Amino acid sequence: MTAPALVILAHGSRDPRSAATVHSLVKCLRELRDDLRIEASFLDHCPPTPYQVLGKLAAEGVEEVVVLPLLLSSAFHARIDVPAVIDESRSRFPHLRIIASDVLGYDDSLLDVLDRRMRAELKDGRVRELDALVLAAAGSSDPQANASVTRLARLWGQRHKLPVTAAFVCAATPSPAEAVLQWRLEGRRHVAVGSLFLAPGVLPDRAESMARKAGAVAVSRPLGVSAEVARLVLLRYGVAGLDLLTLAPAPRPVLVQSA
Repeated sequence: MTAPALVILAHGSRDPRSAATVHSLVKCLRELRDDLRIEASFLDHCPPTPYQVLGKLAAEGVEEVVVLPLLLSSAFHARIDVPAVIDESRSRFPHLRIIASDVLGYDDSLLDVLDRRMRAELKDGRVRELDALVLAAAGSSDPQANASVTRLARLWGQRHKLPVTAAFVCAATPSPAEAVLQWRLEGRRHVAVGSLFLAPGVLPDRAESMARKAGAVAVSRPLGVSAEVARLVLLRYGVAGLDLLTLAPAPRPVLVQSA
């Protein structure tokens, strides 16, 4: 029995570094699972669209696909955009069995990646002392999504025995600048900011700019490609692959024979 194809569905960005990160992740995944068909697609801003990828797979005879939203938050894009893509895809390609996996989510394993990125930044900046942390994320109008960031920030602070604040670039408060300034007002002069973004782009750049202007001594790079992110992708894929078994079978194409 052939394993379902895996289609990574990223948000997309006008910043070419973002798409490059997604394609690098797909390359990493292919090296880990050379038995799987793995493709990248994007909701917006850059090609290919999920429909282009799914159409190609359908034309090649692929029968089952797991679409994995490459998102940390289960907020607007996960609740609205992704289901719309799945519904439209099932309509366009009725002979494909398609299911969406869960988003990556703010999994605890991401803290290991965050620590490596932060250690690299501290080394480059020759920063030897920290007395507070800020965990910067995109932010959402969904309070549950923001609460997940706050939970992860708390775990990060406990790991390093440092006070920590969750901050958001948009749609929620405090901003990274406000969070850094608040720690400085309390007398903490060595504040580092962790970048809880999957790839470089407009929002992480904005978070870094805001934080450094407010006096942050270090701002880590986005999470990027890592073994932890790849394992998380494959975990979500595996669960969704099992869920495919409960879906009704897709209709088989009807072959019409000439008289």
